[in-house]
Amino acid sequence: MKTSTPTTALTTLTLRVEGMDCGGCERKVVSALERLEGIEEVTASSVTGSVKIHHHDHGAPSRKTIEGILNELGYQVTSPDGQTGASGSSSPWWQTAKGRLVIITGNLLIVAFALRLAWPALGNVPFILATLVGLMPIAQSAWGALKMRNPFTIEMLMCIAALGALAIDAAAEAAMVVFLFAVGELLEGVAASRARRSISALANLTPSTARLMDNGHLRDVSAESLKPGQRVLVRPGDRVPCDGRILVGTSDIDESPVNGESIPRSRAPGDDIFAGTVNLDAALEVEVTRGADDNTIARVIRLVEEAQAAKAPIARFIDRFAYYYMPAVVLLALLMAIVPPLVSTMAWSESIYRALALLLIACPCALVISTPAAIAAGLSAGARRGLLIKGGAVLEQLGKLRLVALDKTGTLTAGTPRVTDVESWIAEEDDNSVLRLAAAIERDSSHPIATAIVEHARQSGLNLPTVTGSRALAGRGVSGQVEGRELSLMTPRHLHEKVILEVSLSARIIALEEAGKSLALLVEGERLLGLIAVRDEPREDALEGLAALSRLGVQAVMLSGDNARTVAATGGRLGIEAYGELMPEDKAAYVRDWQAAGRGPIGKVGDGINDAPALAAADVGIAMGGGTDVALETADAALLKNRVTGIAELIDLSRATLRNVKTNVVLALGLKAIFLVTTALGITGMWIAVMADTGATVLVTLNAMRLLGYRFSPSTALTGLSQGKTTS
Repeated sequence: MKTSTPTTALTTLTLRVEGMDCGGCERKVVSALERLEGIEEVTASSVTGSVKIHHHDHGAPSRKTIEGILNELGYQVTSPDGQTGASGSSSPWWQTAKGRLVIITGNLLIVAFALRLAWPALGNVPFILATLVGLMPIAQSAWGALKMRNPFTIEMLMCIAALGALAIDAAAEAAMVVFLFAVGELLEGVAASRARRSISALANLTPSTARLMDNGHLRDVSAESLKPGQRVLVRPGDRVPCDGRILVGTSDIDESPVNGESIPRSRAPGDDIFAGTVNLDAALEVEVTRGADDNTIARVIRLVEEAQAAKAPIARFIDRFAYYYMPAVVLLALLMAIVPPLVSTMAWSESIYRALALLLIACPCALVISTPAAIAAGLSAGARRGLLIKGGAVLEQLGKLRLVALDKTGTLTAGTPRVTDVESWIAEEDDNSVLRLAAAIERDSSHPIATAIVEHARQSGLNLPTVTGSRALAGRGVSGQVEGRELSLMTPRHLHEKVILEVSLSARIIALEEAGKSLALLVEGERLLGLIAVRDEPREDALEGLAALSRLGVQAVMLSGDNARTVAATGGRLGIEAYGELMPEDKAAYVRDWQAAGRGPIGKVGDGINDAPALAAADVGIAMGGGTDVALETADAALLKNRVTGIAELIDLSRATLRNVKTNVVLALGLKAIFLVTTALGITGMWIAVMADTGATVLVTLNAMRLLGYRFSPSTALTGLSQGKTTS
C-alpha cells in the first residue's frame, strides 16, 4: 500500500513500449506501476504503444526501476521519453520477441512430433520439453504480474492451462496450446501495429531537413532545429519543413496532408503555410513561426495520441466489465473442475481438462480490445481527413447529435463580403462606369465593403482613375473628386440628405436590403448614379453540407450576431432556422434552452473565439473558420478542411465507428458464448479454445482497421457510409 507523499510538483514520463498490444496488457502495466511509491497516476495505451507516468519530483522510482518492471512484465522500452515512437520504422515480425517465440515454439513442436514418430518409446517427453521451453517467457511475464499482485492475466491462465494439461497427461495438447498462444500474441501485435502506422504516416509528413537562409547563404539543417524568426527556402516540389509565413514568392500549395483538401490553394506574401504541405510552383522564402515540437503536424500527432488514449464511455464500461469478468471466470473454471466428479461419474481428469479449456476460451482480450481498436481507427481516419476529434468520449457523442447550431459569418458564409449587384440608374453611366468610379473612391479604404468593391473592379478588368480630396463622411460614407467630378458613396440611411428618391428606386433599395445585402450608393451632387450591393455569401458547400446533415437526421439552426434582416435572408437562402442580433451569452442561452427542452445532444459550430460560451455550453463544440490555432486548441472537435460538409462527415464517422464497436462486441461475446458452452460440454478442447480466443481478438482488430479506409460522400450520407460502408 502506498504511503502518503507530500504535495510536490508532478512530472510526466512518457515511454514507448513494445509488446503492449491489448487491453489486458494495459491493465497489467497500470496495476504494476501504480503501486510504486511516489507515482500519482499511470495511463497505458496499447493503441499508441505508450505509457505515461505522472510522478512526484521527490521520492519517485527511477526510470531504470520502471523499465526493469516493464521488462519483468514482458515489455521492452523502445525509445526515450517524449519521443514519438510511432514515427520510427517497426522491426519485421520475425525480429520481435513475439515473433521469435512463435519460431521457437513452432520448431519445438515439429521436433517433438518427429521424435515421437522416430522413437515411440520416448512417449510424451518431447512434448513436455517443448511445452516447458515455450512456456518459460510466458511464465516469466505471469510471475512478474503476480509479484505486482495481479494474478488474473492471460499469461497466468496459459501457465495454469499448460501445466494442468501436463499433469493430466495431455502433453501434446499442452505443446500445441503454447504454440497457438504464441501465434495469437503475434497476430495481435501485427494487427495493433497497423493502427500505430497511421500516426507514423503523419510524423513522416515533415521533411527531415530544411534549407536555412543564413546571411545570404543557404545551408541544409535539421528541420527539428528550426527556431521562430529564422528564414528557410522552400523550392518547388519540396515539403514545407515548418509552420511559417511567406515573405517572398507566390505559389500553389497542396494542403491535403494537413486538411485533406484535394484542391491546391494559392499562397502569397503574408499568408501562413503549414509543415507537411507541398510547394507546387515557385520558390518561397518563409519565416519560421513555430518550432518543430509545436508545428501543425506535431500538434496533430499529439492530439491524436491523446485522443486515442482517452477512453470513450463505452470503452470504460467494457474495462469495468472485464475487471469483474476475469475473477468470475476463474471461479467458474474452479467449479467446473471440482463439482462434476462430486455429483456425477465424470473422471477428475476430464473435469480438470474442461476447466483448463474454459480458462483459455474465457480470456477477455478480444472483448477488451474490441472498443479501443475501433475508436483508435476512427480517430486516425478522421485525422487523415482533417477531422480532429479530442478523445473517444467526443467521438461517441458526435454520433448522437440531433441538432447543430452554426455561426453565420465564417462558418456558413465565406466571412468576407462580395459584390452581388451593380446597377446604373441614369442613361449616361453604364454598370461598369458605376463600378469603376465607386472603386476609385474606395481604393484607399480598408473597410470590408470597400475592399469587396475594389476587388470586384479589378477582377472585371477595369482601370481605376485617380481620386483627389478623398475624405470620410463621418458614419455616412466617403467622397472625393474623380475625373473632375465630385462623387460620394453613401449608405441608404443617409441618402435622403442629398437625394429625393422615386418610389421605384426606394422599393428597389428595400428589396435588396431585405435580401440581406449591404448597399453603397454612388451620388453626384443631387443625382443618384447607381448602386453596388455586397453580401457575405454562403460557402460553396454550405447547401451541400446542410443537406448531408438533414439526410443524417440532424437539424441545423443558425445563431448569429449579425442584424436580424441579414440573418433571416441568409437563413432563407439556406433553408434553415435563423436567429440574429445575438450576443455570445445569448447563443449559449439558446443551446441551454434546447438541452433543457430535450431536443437531444446539441452541437455548436463556430470559430472558437466569439462563440466560446456556446461552444462550452454545447454537448460537442466544433471549431471551424477560426484558424489552425483555434481549430487545434479550442473545441471538442475541429475541421481543418474548413468546410460545412465536414460537420456531417464528423457525425457520420462517429456513427460508423460506433457500429463497428457494436459489431466487435457481438463478435467477441458471441464467439466466447458459443465456445464456452461447447467447451463445458466437452465438444471442443484446449487447442480449439486457444484458436477461438486468438481468432476473435484478431477478427475484431481487423474489423476495426476497416475504419482506416473510411470515405464520405455528402450526397450518399444516409444510404452509404452512414450505414457502415467503408472502403479499404
